[in-house]
Amino acid sequence: MTMVDRGVAVTGLGVVTPAGADEHTLWEGLCAGVSTARGCEELAGLPVDFGCPVDGIDLDAAVGGRSVWRMARFVKMALVAARQAVADAGLSPERWDGDRVAVVLGVGVGGVSVLVDNVRRLDDGGADAVSPLLVPMMMPNAAAGEVAIALRAHGPSLAPATACASGATALAVARDLLLSDRCDVVVAGGAEAVLTPLVVSAFAGMGALSLRTGDPAGASRPFAADRDGFVIGEGAAVLVLERTADAYARGGRARALLTGAGSATDAHHPTAPDPEGGGARKAVGAALREAGWAPHEVDHINAHGTSTQLNDAMETALISEIFPHRPTVTAPKGVLGHTLAASGAIEAVATVLTLERGLVPPIANLDALPDGFDLDCVVKEPRIQPVERALSHSFGFGGHNVVLAFQRAGADGPPRTGPGVLAVA
Repeated sequence: MTMVDRGVAVTGLGVVTPAGADEHTLWEGLCAGVSTARGCEELAGLPVDFGCPVDGIDLDAAVGGRSVWRMARFVKMALVAARQAVADAGLSPERWDGDRVAVVLGVGVGGVSVLVDNVRRLDDGGADAVSPLLVPMMMPNAAAGEVAIALRAHGPSLAPATACASGATALAVARDLLLSDRCDVVVAGGAEAVLTPLVVSAFAGMGALSLRTGDPAGASRPFAADRDGFVIGEGAAVLVLERTADAYARGGRARALLTGAGSATDAHHPTAPDPEGGGARKAVGAALREAGWAPHEVDHINAHGTSTQLNDAMETALISEIFPHRPTVTAPKGVLGHTLAASGAIEAVATVLTLERGLVPPIANLDALPDGFDLDCVVKEPRIQPVERALSHSFGFGGHNVVLAFQRAGADGPPRTGPGVLAVA
């Protein structure tokens, strides 16, 4: 079986992240290995007053049109990323068969800031002060719905919610839709924008966040001996997926191949991972089986790497046991913070870029691994490495575990003939 026949092709990428609102600035930020965390004015006075916000982009201007007023922040980020990805794939809604285009966007919470604002309106002004747009703005599936409207996509439109694994779940579902011939193109990824006092206070209260208020940029420290919690971020990432042969037949290119996806559930605890990594181990095994790989063939792992005590210990044991040949490990949350439902999709983009460029970004703020953590973590500076096969791990509250297997596309198909023009009202 040739590479063209296996799996599905990633043909387009789009991102809005704390490190940049396009793939080039994101990549530069990841390779610089410097955290984007900073103090946030809206969090002033809270026990945790910092995070990794998306800066440097006017989302209203980027979305454009008259419909922007009805969109919550996470929806705007998803739409901007989706437009980038479709254009990068050389596709256009004006030219494709919308009945064969699906949208799958994972979101964990939805428009929480809109909800909070309307709770205040209700308290201050009564029922008549509540916006009639509250429900369509706050619902988690608003991103998938608005993207489908903008892209004229009439195929399946889904919004998986598997907490911090949501973006990865969306890509796994997208792969299934393509291989079952339910559609020909899937616009898939994740978005989250809950960098708000309410959500930050909740995460801080449960002990999940770093308390390094005097050093925000040093707070997210995946796998470090002195890690003390994650840093909350926001963002979106969208990938366009097609069957590989179809992409090449239309004159497109495969930026990477999604050759396998594995999912399993811990069924252990609402927030803590199974310390034995049972569900994560099963998800890795399923992804490897779908891809047709032996463990020793994996060159690189994009780790979930949250910078929390429990996750990093579990993930280290998992990687050490299954991959004793010590593939390189990176963890983008050191730079980006934890973008929650968007993280799996953003890290999938990072994995695709590593495969394309033969370069592994470093883990920010990792000075020393704890005793017993036997990982080949890339630190300080990017490492040149020709990567053929890579896994991207995503683990979420509720015990959700999703692992994606990506393979370098190589030169199996013709080069892309040129970008398409994407018009979105």
